[in-house]
Amino acid sequence: MEPTRVLIAADKFKGSLTAAEVAAHVTAGLRGVLPGLPVVSLPVADGGDGTVAAAVAAGFTRRTAEVAGPLGTPVTAGYALRDDVAVIEMAEASGLRHLPPGVFAPLTASTRGTGELLRAALDAGARTVVLGVGGSAGTDGGAGLLAALGAVLTGADGTAVADGGGALAGLAAADLTGLDPRLAGTAIVLAGDVDNPLCGPTGAAEVYGPQKGAGPRDVAVLDAALGRYAEVLAAAVGPRAVAAAHAAGAGAAGGLGYGALVGLGAVFRPGVEVMLELLGFGAALEGAGLVITGEGSLDAQTLHGKAPAGVAAAARARSLPVVAVCGRLLLSDEELAAAGIRAAYPLTALEPDPARCMAQAGPLLRRAAATIARDHLTG
Repeated sequence: MEPTRVLIAADKFKGSLTAAEVAAHVTAGLRGVLPGLPVVSLPVADGGDGTVAAAVAAGFTRRTAEVAGPLGTPVTAGYALRDDVAVIEMAEASGLRHLPPGVFAPLTASTRGTGELLRAALDAGARTVVLGVGGSAGTDGGAGLLAALGAVLTGADGTAVADGGGALAGLAAADLTGLDPRLAGTAIVLAGDVDNPLCGPTGAAEVYGPQKGAGPRDVAVLDAALGRYAEVLAAAVGPRAVAAAHAAGAGAAGGLGYGALVGLGAVFRPGVEVMLELLGFGAALEGAGLVITGEGSLDAQTLHGKAPAGVAAAARARSLPVVAVCGRLLLSDEELAAAGIRAAYPLTALEPDPARCMAQAGPLLRRAAATIARDHLTG
């Protein structure tokens, strides 16, 4: 009898292992019990951190460009390119990762670098762009993104407004006619798992501003500034700017989603769906007898558009069993089953100390994978 073919489609373990490293350790653990076991690895992502790395692992080429970081300091940001399809991870250019440790800039951080990165992808020949959102350092509504691509945003004195969400309070006019003309012939997919609107109690500033260092006063300033921004864009382009402020994805990445929807004609889609299509997940499922997915923490957020939930849903549609590996497990057996995951193997069950668990994630994953082999692949 042919051995069961295993597909490993896991996301990164944030702070410990990349998705590719997770797959390598799981493969080693499985084959420690069943030498020669046929294993296929397909690192996955949901549009957030690790999206470019997953695309590169699937055959895209990594490109880099020097762009403005969230505070204007140059950073080297990567994107992935295959033929005329580019995958851009906004956090590569405009993410919290580029701020000094312990430093936040909720009012001044900009998405200008993301616009510059998108322009670099256009220069490289991209005509379809997947823009993964998440982990942004600021809340500027995508104003920096648009400015980098040719939009002119001015205050009452006719000069360009400063970068950052706080400065949008003084926005008086917007001219989008100078946007890069190549954008008109480019399909842009906004890939994320956030369906918040731009403004209000469930908007970008109120919900996500505190994660970026915004205190209550900053949140109020940013929410009002984003409201002003939407008013000015509506005056510039018409009612569609008003509708976009309430659309799914508008509040993603500090409102960058809104700027992309209005200025770039982007279409919002759940990030995990986009990435699974792009990575060839459907083809990888062919012939698989067991799917192993996972991420650093399996928790309530996992159930709302994260990669393991997307993997499990697609596998379940083909009646394929799914198990998961994770650093920690915060879901009940019932929640796992509802998501299509038969069993989960947390590393904390092997090493309860969180610091040691993260430091030893690779060896622990191999041990967990050996248990999976014994539980699910041996008779």
